[in-house]
Amino acid sequence: MSHVRDRYAKPEGPPSDTPAVRVTDLAVTASDGRFLLREASLTVRPGRLVALTGPSGAGKTTLLRAVTGLLPPGTTRTAGHVDVLGHDVFALTEQDLRTLRGTRLAYVGQDPGSGLNPRMRVRNLVRELSADRSPEAVAALLSEVRLPDDGRLAARRPGALSGGQQRRVALARALARRPDILLLDEPTAGLHPELRDEIAELLRHLAREHHLAVAFSCHDPAVVERIADEVVELGTAGVGGSHDPGPTGVTGQTGPGGPAPHPTLTARPTHPPVTKVSSPILEVRDLHVSFRGTPALTGVGLTVAPGSAAGIVGVSGSGKTTLVRTVVGLQRGTSGTVHLAGTALSTGLRGRTRDQRRGLQLVTQNPLGALNPSRTVGAAVGRPLRLHRRCASGEVRDRVADLLQQVGLPTEFADRYPHELSGGQRQRVAVARALAAEPDVLICDEITSALDPETGRSIMDLLADLRERRGTTLVLISHDLPLIADRTDTVTVLHAGHAVESGPTADIFTAPQHAATRALLGPTVPAARP
Repeated sequence: MSHVRDRYAKPEGPPSDTPAVRVTDLAVTASDGRFLLREASLTVRPGRLVALTGPSGAGKTTLLRAVTGLLPPGTTRTAGHVDVLGHDVFALTEQDLRTLRGTRLAYVGQDPGSGLNPRMRVRNLVRELSADRSPEAVAALLSEVRLPDDGRLAARRPGALSGGQQRRVALARALARRPDILLLDEPTAGLHPELRDEIAELLRHLAREHHLAVAFSCHDPAVVERIADEVVELGTAGVGGSHDPGPTGVTGQTGPGGPAPHPTLTARPTHPPVTKVSSPILEVRDLHVSFRGTPALTGVGLTVAPGSAAGIVGVSGSGKTTLVRTVVGLQRGTSGTVHLAGTALSTGLRGRTRDQRRGLQLVTQNPLGALNPSRTVGAAVGRPLRLHRRCASGEVRDRVADLLQQVGLPTEFADRYPHELSGGQRQRVAVARALAAEPDVLICDEITSALDPETGRSIMDLLADLRERRGTTLVLISHDLPLIADRTDTVTVLHAGHAVESGPTADIFTAPQHAATRALLGPTVPAARP
């Protein structure tokens, strides 16, 4: 990776062997006595990268937040110690803890968009934390995280950024502090493979050349294998329940590898086969969207057959999320039309009927911002059941329990709040809420990026089952190209706000015609359709 204007003074000599972070036998419990962490240990030294792995809900985010001295609301440290740069973070005064977090320790959460002030422009978001507030320094920081600025991106607000761009802005803000310790929760989630490798290489550069102590959670084994010096695996003997013994940290050694591998893509028709019909269930025609005069989408079209699975792919910032937000009415288009089952829809939610809103459901990339923090999981999932009259009022509780079980969550989660869940658990709640409306078209924006592989496969199997039993149409946005190859019938490739290629997934991945598609596939050699 090319690093523009290296902002850290290069330290002399080898990094210190004194741990920057040492967590010993940490136990954290929820208000009801459940263990979120038990006997968890972690050591992070300057110049080293430590990866936290394990299934969704194993406690990775809780462990990272414990290092900052700021545990999730409603949780308590019941045992163990957390020492950061020689300080017991739970013994520091509030002022000293703020100073530590503001100058020497930086944390980027799993849903970084929720931590960005929606009213501030990118340049001000980065400038407010930077020691050097000059325009050149801000531009250098954005370039460091692969957001080269032509003057337009820095003028945008977070709502006009893709999920991947928001994640990189949050990382730029963290680096602006020039911290000694960098804590990252799923830093490569929602990034296309080339950018994922670039960000991974940046983290390795910061550790190797500038002796930062870096700890990061990650569900991507390729990234872990490539850059992690050590791996702390958090596991659980069961999901929920009073007998759950809780996660226990186990440290093992791995060495940094080469570039993350690009798996062979085998594109095949999905099951069940799509019946050929004359009328699409969803059709987008000549869609244009602009943000303050800057085009985000230009003449984009999308056609999706009933009961099919359609993929949308492209590099971060190509317009994928803007497209689906416009389709469901959360973003107004400048021109163009959206048709559902042959009926033209209003460009905004207010002009759509209740049944039209029910028929198109979106599961967003960042579920924390989409779930009302003051509502329990049961209330969030139950609301579409009541709003769209999917069942009798007396059946709502049982239906919520069934939906939670479908997405792999225990029924007692209905009484929890979003802040009590891991990122992957919140993502599954968002899927359950969308399914509650029994949509005709379910649109999923990177729904597996925050999930461990096993849970991700379970969610995709659930969606495939919905297609088979209900005829639900799926639209999937993902940077996971093997997933798109395996789970979709057709694919549309976006590049710089244009739909540059569209057709059967097997054909597009086997013989891409556009340069952007070939670049997206990289060195992958797609297998021919069986």
